Amino acid sequence: MSTITGTKHTFDFTAAAQRLKNVVIKTPLQLNNNLSRKYKCNVYLKREDLQVVRSYKIRGAYNLMKSLPQEQLQKGVVCASAGNHAQGFAYSCKKLNVHGVVFMPVITPNQKINQTKMFGDDKIEIKLIGDNYDECAAAAKEFTKANNMTFVPPFDDCRIIEGQATVGVEILEQFSHLSSSNNGSAAGGGIDYLFLPVGGGGLASGVGSYFKTYSPKTKVIAVEPEGAPSMFEAFKADKPVTLKTIDTFVDGASVKRTGDLTFSICKNVLDDLHLVPEGKVCSTILKLYTENAIVAEPAGALTVSALEDFADEIKEKNVVCIVSGGNNDIDRMQEIKERSLQYEGLKHYFLIRFAQRPGALKEFVNNVLGPDDDITRFEYIQKHNKETGPALVGIELKRKKDYDALLHNLKKSHISYTELKKDDDMFGYVV
Repeated sequence: MSTITGTKHTFDFTAAAQRLKNVVIKTPLQLNNNLSRKYKCNVYLKREDLQVVRSYKIRGAYNLMKSLPQEQLQKGVVCASAGNHAQGFAYSCKKLNVHGVVFMPVITPNQKINQTKMFGDDKIEIKLIGDNYDECAAAAKEFTKANNMTFVPPFDDCRIIEGQATVGVEILEQFSHLSSSNNGSAAGGGIDYLFLPVGGGGLASGVGSYFKTYSPKTKVIAVEPEGAPSMFEAFKADKPVTLKTIDTFVDGASVKRTGDLTFSICKNVLDDLHLVPEGKVCSTILKLYTENAIVAEPAGALTVSALEDFADEIKEKNVVCIVSGGNNDIDRMQEIKERSLQYEGLKHYFLIRFAQRPGALKEFVNNVLGPDDDITRFEYIQKHNKETGPALVGIELKRKKDYDALLHNLKKSHISYTELKKDDDMFGYVV
């Protein structure tokens, strides 16, 4: 049993691991040769994308529910989630033979609804309420109180944190085994760096606490999406703050407000907090798939995305990255590729005002585009009188350096254009 410094809470990680022993998969800790070679260190991936519900979230949900008195549990449980927490919750309801109610926003994709139904089977019912998570969660808590049931939160609860911490328990056990097996798969010494994703803070609190207790020399680095920096802003303000808007692309780690409990723990157990652009996460997702056959969801790719920014620091070190989940909807792959290309500087959008004469488009193609440039999108903005209005033109480059030549050719040919930048309001409306 270990106590977290700076809080009043005590966690029994051993008991949590015992509760989960026959429920979760002890996911592998794998040395990744490609990443190790690239960063000149030993990079190990903790593959929670291979978990029974394809994410670590089942650990916290099951640990909380299993900890409840049987009389309370049989009254039923409730959660609010459109993602991995809902699936872990549903699986736990099935496993514990208890009735569960899952609240999801009305906009939840059918794929996520069907996945949750599959894991919960006849033990759960799904209620679609609210246009966003906040409205959905408020309705779930009202329902819980009115029906004398138990609410299972996604991260801000001691038993949730305790369950997520079992990822850390496994990592240290597995790394110790690799080091002692003398098969050359692990370098000498302990784990120097641990990279883990953070959103609400349940995983970071639990695993960070465990490492600070049992591997205090390990530098624990939490990675958060740049478009949803709830923990980052909480660190700056020294208290949880509610963000007005967030980019929900990295859905498994995008929350408007981090937990009060998780913040109080994270500020004591995290050595660093790093933000990663969503576009970089997309590039990482594609590389993990093409180079390693790993299907990572955006939150699952966060930690690997951060390695490049720590390249000099982690040389010749033992590094562990938690791949937290693999629930990536195939329908999102086009968006992932698009975001990646834009981040890499290979995809650009322009509003082109072509001269109103024959051959203007042909001249654009021949005189402006480079030999390897490709038009991937072309459409007139106006529905009527198209020939007098601008055209939206998407151009994909083979090399980032070709961008300067493209701009040079536009000016040289006296083309009237406006480049649409991702941060501009116009980009969101038109592209």
